[in-house]
Amino acid sequence: MRLCALLAAGMIGGALPAGTLADQLGDMQLSGNVSGEYRYFLETGPRPDLYRNNVSFSTEPELYFPFVDSRDSLRFTAFYRWDEHDDERTHADIRELKWHKVERDWELTMGVDRVFWGVTETVHLVNIINQQDLVENPDGEDLLGQPMANLTLIRDWGVLDLFLLPYFRERTFPGEDGRPGSNIVVSDSEVEYDSSAEEWHTDAAIRWSDSIGDWDLGAAYFYGTSREPRFDPDLYEISGRGIVELIPIYDIIHQLGVDIQGTFDAWLWKLEAIYLDAQDGEVFAGAAGFEYTFFDINSSGIDLGVLSEYLYDDRDFNVTPDEYISLGVRLTFNDINSTDFLTAFVHDPDNRSHYYYVEASRRLGDAFRLSLEARGVGNLDEDDPLQVYDGDNYLQLELSYFF
Repeated sequence: MRLCALLAAGMIGGALPAGTLADQLGDMQLSGNVSGEYRYFLETGPRPDLYRNNVSFSTEPELYFPFVDSRDSLRFTAFYRWDEHDDERTHADIRELKWHKVERDWELTMGVDRVFWGVTETVHLVNIINQQDLVENPDGEDLLGQPMANLTLIRDWGVLDLFLLPYFRERTFPGEDGRPGSNIVVSDSEVEYDSSAEEWHTDAAIRWSDSIGDWDLGAAYFYGTSREPRFDPDLYEISGRGIVELIPIYDIIHQLGVDIQGTFDAWLWKLEAIYLDAQDGEVFAGAAGFEYTFFDINSSGIDLGVLSEYLYDDRDFNVTPDEYISLGVRLTFNDINSTDFLTAFVHDPDNRSHYYYVEASRRLGDAFRLSLEARGVGNLDEDDPLQVYDGDNYLQLELSYFF
């Protein structure tokens, strides 16, 4: 985290106009949240020393500084979590530390930032700029801050984003006492890189996006260190407690990706697909599906969405089956408390393994939000990549205060 801060400070400092920074900044705006989380695991897990109850606390404060007489701004978003049992989940990160310059037909961001691409619900294949903060949640939607320079060109033919990524962030994994994911422990001290430059390999990406009629389109090319590590069962170390820890391997890849979403009244049609060329060969993965919404059911104000997706992924080391089908339901109550509910069941038609998740939340008053989450797997074949989560089915309750 300290290295990211130094990189960001250098990039921001080189981009800022001359003069006293304090004289250029407007009034500071502070916002963020503080959360308490409780997890209960339904089983003891693969080892007898694992805990079934876990408590953690997190905070994510954000400072925003607009510049005087301009549309430039500085933003700093930090994150810290303390976890009762998992030393790897007790961690801090700079999510954002960036200078953002806005002009009529272009924008420039320098520093540490988060970028999200994608349209599908159950997987996020095209999302590759930031590393996943996997100790936060196995859904892959929590992202580590990424040092970058991002130039956005806004034209009549679409939006073109150019990225230069000077430093690589390793994926976070649960430790020996961490859950979920306790079936396979990943080393936090050893790592293998395809590039001799290791984490200092300069990555680059370019993305075009546009809205044409009812369609939102995106296409991207990425060259650099893969955010998805692979594992060799012969490459490991033994911890002081005698536990086998796999050593992650990060390859240099070329990746092409497309994401498409069509909106037609109550229908959403979605597609994500990637083609990548890595050291162990060429790979194709794709996800396609739909969401149909029944609006204002029986004049109740409640919207019911039914969603389904199909995924194919031929990466041997990816923690998903080769192919699966998902079916889900989304409820949006449209009430004053912003109550919502989402559940999905994801099934492998070949070996009948599955995983599921439930997410629900409701605002309490003006500043609090209560969230409920459940995740689990079942009927797993011994060679199924989802074995990493076998025995780690859990329920989670979180109370957050926003300021």
